[in-house]
Amino acid sequence: MPDANRADLNLLRALAVLIEEGNVTRAAARLGVSQPAMSAQLARLRDLFDDPLMVPSDTGRGMVPTPRAVALREPLDAVFARVNTVLEAPEAFDPMRARRAFTIAASDNGTVVLGMALFAELAQMGATGIHLAFVPLDRTRLRGQFEAGEVDMMIALLDVVPQGLKTRVLTGDRQVIVQRKGHPRGTGPFDLAQYCRWPHVIIATDGAWRTVVDDELDAANAKREVALTVPQFMLALNAVSESDLFALIPARLAKRFSDRVDMFDLPFPSKPFSLQAAWHPRSHTDPGHRWLRETLGRVAGRT
Repeated sequence: MPDANRADLNLLRALAVLIEEGNVTRAAARLGVSQPAMSAQLARLRDLFDDPLMVPSDTGRGMVPTPRAVALREPLDAVFARVNTVLEAPEAFDPMRARRAFTIAASDNGTVVLGMALFAELAQMGATGIHLAFVPLDRTRLRGQFEAGEVDMMIALLDVVPQGLKTRVLTGDRQVIVQRKGHPRGTGPFDLAQYCRWPHVIIATDGAWRTVVDDELDAANAKREVALTVPQFMLALNAVSESDLFALIPARLAKRFSDRVDMFDLPFPSKPFSLQAAWHPRSHTDPGHRWLRETLGRVAGRT
């Protein structure tokens, strides 16, 4: 039996062309090699298959295949048909016909502000075969989740994105103060004293009682009382709507609950931020993933 480790596609291609042409010179010209190189390949093939493969024609013109070579012709055609299939460019992704599920890691802010808008876009398009699964962001697991293919994309602040991932900016945002409708403070602009006079709920996935805001307040010789800490923005919004607590919430999210809370500018400087999409480099050229990113970017531009 021929040793597959001694064969390569170029050698098998030479055999297929030799069988078709029945002539070393024509086969060499077709493959763009010299006649001596073609003869050397035929010698290697004979050694590999332990068969002459091509022998001189009785007419003295050209060569004819041996029975072994004739038997190889169809399998060789099948091999190169498969190789061509492998090398063909992937088909364009058609969301109207495709059936595919994408898993997206995001905070509740990213899920509500962008994720639900993405889902609505798919429904409006009629892309019923595209399914979305949103899972919580877990900084300790993100890299492993991407490498294992458990997560296809994440929506988060840039400082949460693991190194080495591809990213694109989706939308900018800023923090605002929210209080419940009918809050006894009234609806005038905030000053620092008012901000610190009432208790607060903060968002901390680790149960911390301080955020960078408290560091900024320390620098201004001010202090707020944190009465409640919750792991999600939505929980903070719910707590604010049912109490006299204040919270800092992304403005795009707060606007969606304007029937329950009022929103105000902060009485101290606060940097704007952006939500980013991030994905593993191996997914960068995947047609379906590219379509997902483009669709999400288009949705974010309208949000």
